[in-house]
Amino acid sequence: MGNENKYTHVSYLEHQGRFKGIMSWLTSTDHKKIGLMYLYAIVVFFLAAAVLGLLMRIEKMNPGADIMDAQTYNGIFTLHGVIMIFIVVIPGIAAVFGNFFLPIMIGAKDVAFPKLNLFSWYVYITGAILGVLSQFAGDGPPDTGWTFYVPYSADSNTNVIFALTAAFVLGFSSILTGLNFIVTIHRLRAPGMSWFKMPLFPWSLYATAWIQLLATPIVGITLLMVIAERVLHIGFFDPALGGDPLLFQHLFWIYSHPAVYVMILPAMGVVTEIFPTFSQKPVFGYGAIAISSLAIAFVGYFVWGHHMFTTGISYWSRWFFSFLTFIVAVPSAIKVFNWISTMYGGSIDLKPPLLYAISFIFLFLIGGFTGLTLGALATNVHLHDTDFVVAHFHYIIFGGMGFAFFAAMHYWYPKIYGRMYSDKLAYIAWGILFVGFNLLYFPLFIIGIQGMPRRYFDYLPEFHTGQMISSIGAYILFTGLILMIGNLIYHRRRGAVAPSNPWNGVTLEWQIESPPTHENFDEIPVIKHPPYLFKKNDTN
Repeated sequence: MGNENKYTHVSYLEHQGRFKGIMSWLTSTDHKKIGLMYLYAIVVFFLAAAVLGLLMRIEKMNPGADIMDAQTYNGIFTLHGVIMIFIVVIPGIAAVFGNFFLPIMIGAKDVAFPKLNLFSWYVYITGAILGVLSQFAGDGPPDTGWTFYVPYSADSNTNVIFALTAAFVLGFSSILTGLNFIVTIHRLRAPGMSWFKMPLFPWSLYATAWIQLLATPIVGITLLMVIAERVLHIGFFDPALGGDPLLFQHLFWIYSHPAVYVMILPAMGVVTEIFPTFSQKPVFGYGAIAISSLAIAFVGYFVWGHHMFTTGISYWSRWFFSFLTFIVAVPSAIKVFNWISTMYGGSIDLKPPLLYAISFIFLFLIGGFTGLTLGALATNVHLHDTDFVVAHFHYIIFGGMGFAFFAAMHYWYPKIYGRMYSDKLAYIAWGILFVGFNLLYFPLFIIGIQGMPRRYFDYLPEFHTGQMISSIGAYILFTGLILMIGNLIYHRRRGAVAPSNPWNGVTLEWQIESPPTHENFDEIPVIKHPPYLFKKNDTN
């Protein structure tokens, strides 16, 4: 590998369409460019939300008000949640790497509806801008948290309608992307690629897309009902108007718990691609992983009630939701078992993508086991709405989806840009991130068990040590993020030219040039073998 700036082919990055410059990106229907537009937008919003999170941790280093008052904290807290959940984590891997790699991995030239794909991005950007504007327009930053619980969100004098509208618009983008992926997988798989010859990342996107398509409209309608209640005073949820606040919680979590799987299923798909490549070994239990993706998506619809154990719902419904919560852990455990079994006996190459994937398992397991604690009725009542829940949530979402996103970025970076990043900087950044993450979130388990409530601006002196350690962890984590992103940005143009297949992968994306051409394939491949045959490098 050298530092020459020339590729031996015309890549999608160099391809000239009808327009040039920035307009060639903003009008492009190329799934790869749209994936990158999602990436750049998500990174910008992620850094903004990370800064907000850091500000909250600075405030909580010591008891009492230090750098902001309680109302400002509530506004920052809400915007941090809205950006991270609706703008970064839910679209996250599916919008970026799904858009870029789904067509390539199934042997197609693009998604089924390229123009709809571009329209989805514009809808996403519109919703994201509305979400940020909610902090600056109207009557002050919304202070409800990202869950918009009524009756407070119906009564608050802050700019709640803007934030609700933003989440509603972002939901449309999610539905359109899910629809596009389902049709793409059904109609555009390469000749010979049966369902069980399809790589497992597309399988995870397929399961995710069904959740996006079926569950997202529920939360969209729910948010519209809150807007109607605020504007027209229709009593859906406010008891003063004859409504029922518990109805909101049911409707909200019917979507928002499956949404957790919208976040985590693509992350599982990413690491399922990485383990066989860096072990040079077929996936252990291909069929079990594929089916367990669908099982998680299906059972995930029926567990929303575990968010409501303390609301006064009936004993048998609590028992039922607790039972199903434990059931959904089974397919997740199957995946973990198969990932570890895939590495067992393999020729392991501990490159940065594999380090992030192994970190994903470690952090996801901690998040998963603590999730069982919250799924059990008795312990849930004690831990409900404490910092224990905050720690569990971040171990699943940031430790799971976040570290899988970093794994995907390091895994597919050479294919996306045709350049290699610095391995040395990547190892250092991973170490800082891993230490910072655990230092930030693990103390929250302990002070949560001791009784520290979540979402609180201030706290009692006995929680000071835990809060202080957590805040130090936030500084370290933020440093690691800057180093990791800096490494990737710097080597985007200055890195060594990447070969077509730097990791000896066997799925279709590694059989084409780096970066890919505009239409991915000169000829659509004919698939004759299962996707993870490492003894034969040609899968066609």
